[in-house]
Amino acid sequence: MKSVVTTVIAAADAAGRFPSSSDLESVQGSIQRSAARLEAAEKLAANLDAVAKEAYDACISKYSYLNNAGEANSTDTFKAKCARDIKHYLRLIQYSLVVGGTGPLDEWGIAGQREVYRALSLPTAPYVEALSYARNRGCAPRDMSAQALTEYNALLDYAINSLS
Repeated sequence: MKSVVTTVIAAADAAGRFPSSSDLESVQGSIQRSAARLEAAEKLAANLDAVAKEAYDACISKYSYLNNAGEANSTDTFKAKCARDIKHYLRLIQYSLVVGGTGPLDEWGIAGQREVYRALSLPTAPYVEALSYARNRGCAPRDMSAQALTEYNALLDYAINSLS
């Protein structure tokens, strides 16, 4: 799994050199931000169901075609999968906060997602809306410290950009 440490070491190894001072500075920066990342991961873990539900509700309210109760079973199936996937992305963001890199998102959430969504004709806009809502709803110091919120939002932005 990719983290700042593994990425730096792999890049230096691929170049046939030891990590440079700038490589080590990026590792040190990651270590210095680790307390904020762990705080964000802990807060997200404690509120994952509520955050996922609010994000899901926001995307359903924006995309009314998902909220047609009289529609066929395919709409209900998509709604259930959408709720499941939002929670899955939030868990991957939590894992990424813990490892200090985008590895979990890259490996389990982003790799091949566009192809899967295209092949199944699934829109990504509801996921973007849900994750954007989660990003915009976060507030420091109500939910977590400012630095923890910055770390959390950066990973939400990363996921949003991958779905856009």
